Amino acid sequence: MTDKSILGEQPGAGPAPAVRGALARWTSSLALLNVPKAAGPIAFSLLSLPLTGDPTSGAAIMLAMTCAQLAGAVPITRLGRNCNAVLFFKVLLTLRTAALGGMVALALAKAPFVLLVSVAALAGLVDGAAFSFLRSILRYLIADRQIVRALAVGSTLNEVTFVAAPVAASALSTISPSLAVLVSVLLGAAPLLLIPSIPAAVIPKMDRTPQPRGMPGSGLWLLCSCASGAAVGAIEVGAVAIAIRFGFEPELAVIFTVALCLASISGGAWISFTNRMIRRERVALLLLSMAAGSAMVALEHSVVATVVGCLLVGAVIAPLSTYYSVAIEGLAPPDKWAEAFALLRTANSFGLVLATATLTWAPLEYGLALGAACSTVAFMAATGAIMAAHRDHR
Repeated sequence: MTDKSILGEQPGAGPAPAVRGALARWTSSLALLNVPKAAGPIAFSLLSLPLTGDPTSGAAIMLAMTCAQLAGAVPITRLGRNCNAVLFFKVLLTLRTAALGGMVALALAKAPFVLLVSVAALAGLVDGAAFSFLRSILRYLIADRQIVRALAVGSTLNEVTFVAAPVAASALSTISPSLAVLVSVLLGAAPLLLIPSIPAAVIPKMDRTPQPRGMPGSGLWLLCSCASGAAVGAIEVGAVAIAIRFGFEPELAVIFTVALCLASISGGAWISFTNRMIRRERVALLLLSMAAGSAMVALEHSVVATVVGCLLVGAVIAPLSTYYSVAIEGLAPPDKWAEAFALLRTANSFGLVLATATLTWAPLEYGLALGAACSTVAFMAATGAIMAAHRDHR
């Protein structure tokens, strides 16, 4: 049996209204929201290439967006705490769309590259908060029994987005890099139309309810989310270097990233099919799988072993991210939901940035070892907390 608090059953949220196709609307919105970020590494690089002559300049734009997201996620989410969640989400998404559209206009006008980076940072500033409000809106669109399935389907579609968007961006860039970015921006704005207005999506401020005894606190799941970001980031960012290390052409780095994504899609499909929240004991096993897979990748023993490591990590991405999200929701009072989701997003992004920075400034071995170390720490922390919870229940 799963604790009701873990399922996020909190007072004050009210019943979910009957919205036609609500599950499809929300999961599609989650996937489309991330299209600009998924297409960005390729689309932004090709957009800025005529201005800088450097094919890696798109990384500066992505870094500016990510750092701004880390800085703005929680403060901006707090600003909208007492607002209608749908309205505030649409305001944030409109601002992001305008900023990214402005970046395209600046590129067409041959503006200095620093202006493109600055405008991209403005888009990133509201990106984390927009995600947190989209996640909090889910409670008002579907019934409690559909929450786990919605998160799993959303995670699966999100992986599809991160596989398909770069390919589509590359194809469109053969016509025009500006067109590739513009299409990704418009697709990213689609949730403005998909998410319906919900007047009831305002949660009154309420006293913080104490956490049930024996339940690991939110800090544990934030730590685990950070570790997941580091483990996945080490593989995704280090894939090209890993391929070269094995004597392959850089293009064959897709062997590792595709293995990661396909396994993640499979994990999301499994959670979607079962529509059940995993037990806390199994969370520790999933973290063990992530730690073992990260270690296999870090050892670089052989191509087969490295691919198996990618599969072990990828298979647990969706189940773990679903658990983190629902667990954080269950631990936070309703008026803190959006802020809690912003913290979760920030933790995951911080792990990704940490892995990226390590791989950028240190040898490949250090970046891969970081992913393995973070996964191991998360496994040990979760195991310790779960064992302590069992002792408290005796």
